[in-house]
Amino acid sequence: MKPSPLAPGRPDHRWTPASAWLVALLSTGLLLSCARADASKPARSKATAGKARKGAKGAKAKKRSGPQVHGKAARKDRKGHWKKLPDKVKRVVEGCGTERAFTGRFVNHKAKGTYTCVRCGAPLFPSTAKFKSGSGWPSFDDAIPGAVKEVRDADGHRTEIQCARCKAHLGHVFRGERMTSKNTRHCVNSVSLEFSKVPALREAYFAGGCFWGVEHLLESVPGVVDATSGYMGGTVHAPTYKQVSGGRTGHAEAVRVRFDPAKVSFEQLARRFFEIHDPTQVNRQGPDRGTQYRSAVFVVDSEQERVTRKLMALLTKKGLKVATQVRPAGTFWPAEGYHQDWYKKKGTKPYCHARTQRF
Repeated sequence: MKPSPLAPGRPDHRWTPASAWLVALLSTGLLLSCARADASKPARSKATAGKARKGAKGAKAKKRSGPQVHGKAARKDRKGHWKKLPDKVKRVVEGCGTERAFTGRFVNHKAKGTYTCVRCGAPLFPSTAKFKSGSGWPSFDDAIPGAVKEVRDADGHRTEIQCARCKAHLGHVFRGERMTSKNTRHCVNSVSLEFSKVPALREAYFAGGCFWGVEHLLESVPGVVDATSGYMGGTVHAPTYKQVSGGRTGHAEAVRVRFDPAKVSFEQLARRFFEIHDPTQVNRQGPDRGTQYRSAVFVVDSEQERVTRKLMALLTKKGLKVATQVRPAGTFWPAEGYHQDWYKKKGTKPYCHARTQRF
């Protein structure tokens, strides 16, 4: 990205009221180009309906209720496209533009909650990290772990920040300005953000056989906001249930758990995960066999990996031959609508998942 001579946060710039308004004028209509390989959208393809499992035939995927920040509906549809944005937002989020200084709706915003990605809904910044920098753009001295990706600009002068999930352009990060004790300023465009009064949520991804049972038993844990069945760990774009169940995509049936860390910790969820399935079974769980039924934890950061391996070590000391894989979290593809909340809708209990005390 080619920086403006008075780009916000440049270390060699001294902010004054006059210079701030000058930036506002210069940035009007400014569109900055990004040397980013993923700038183009994925091509649309004809949607393929998944088949219902365990003998259910002809079931059609239910229409999802639309974008939600923390709800069941995902911002990415089954064709792999993120939320459609208005042109003025698209110019910034997908074209790496910059909104005019002091014009964004979140510059002076002071509510308590979580700032989320406008395109995919991922939680990005807690309101507790927001501070007044005087730059004309919302500023945060911290981000939710694993939520923001840093990419060095082509000219080497600045570091762009993107949503780690969908790679939406957020703004830039600057360090060394000594504005807060954390010495970091995430300078973000307001149009790249949405706001939720829900506290900053965390995410965890577990695979332990049929996702119906894993979802059902983890969603009932106090502090869990929602659990979504889906696919992770494979190589095929927007896989269907039919493809995954055939064992040809490399995906595991996985569950995304969104939780409030103030009410439940990742370690508590991971302990429950190891107790609701058999972590010693390889590429199967009960009567379900195949790599798609493998036991795995897809971690979003080093802390989740540390906790997972600690629990696996405890189980090993107890004599269990743990076969659970620990892998970095990749793209999570929500499963077809009829898979979601399966046991709630059926009014029955999981057929191959039950809690067994192991810790």
